[in-house]
Amino acid sequence: MIGAGAKAGAGFLCAVVLAALYSAPAPAQTKELSEKSVKLLMQYAWALTPPKFTSPDGKVIEVDKSKPKDVIVAVDVAREVIKVARLSAYAQICNLTEEQRANYQTLMRREQAKKSWSEQQLLYISQLHLFTVMTLTGKVQIVEKQGDKQVVVQEGKAPTTASCDDSERDRVKAQIAAYINATPAPPTGSVKTGPAKK
Repeated sequence: MIGAGAKAGAGFLCAVVLAALYSAPAPAQTKELSEKSVKLLMQYAWALTPPKFTSPDGKVIEVDKSKPKDVIVAVDVAREVIKVARLSAYAQICNLTEEQRANYQTLMRREQAKKSWSEQQLLYISQLHLFTVMTLTGKVQIVEKQGDKQVVVQEGKAPTTASCDDSERDRVKAQIAAYINATPAPPTGSVKTGPAKK
C-alpha cells in the first residue's frame, strides 16, 4: 500500500509511468524515466516483495518489511533494472523465451558480481525487474481500495498480445545480445534469486 503522503496523484503518476514505459519502442530506449516515475515503480515493486522467499535450491530469504531503506536500492540502480526489464518484457511479448531468460540472468549475475548487495536487496532487484515486466505485459493492475493504491496480480491472465513482427523480433534479439555482450557477466552458475517472468 502507498502511504498517505504519496496517495495524491498516484493514479495519474502511475498512468504516466506506464505511458513512458510503453512509449519508447524496443529499438529506441533512449528516453529516460523521470525520478518520480522510477520511484513509483520502486514503491510498487516493494509492495510485491515478499517477507519470506524460498529460492529453488531451498534457501530462505527473509525481508523485514518494516525497514525498506535496508532493502530498496538507489534510484540509479533501479533505473537500470527497469531498462533491462523493459527489454525482458519486449522479449516476452515477442515470444523470445531464451532471450528473455538470458537478459534477466545477465542482469542478476552482474548485480551479484558487484558483491555490494545483501540477499534481500538482490531479491528486491529481482522483484523490480519482475514487476516492470508484469506491468508491461498486462499481468498487474493498480487498483484503489479504501483510498489506498494497491498492486493486484492478474493470476492466470494471458500476457498482452501486442504485435511483434519479424523485424521487431530481430531488433529485440539484437538489443538483448548487445546488453549481454556489453560487459559480459561473470559465470556464477544459474541465477536463483527470483523468477524471471510471471
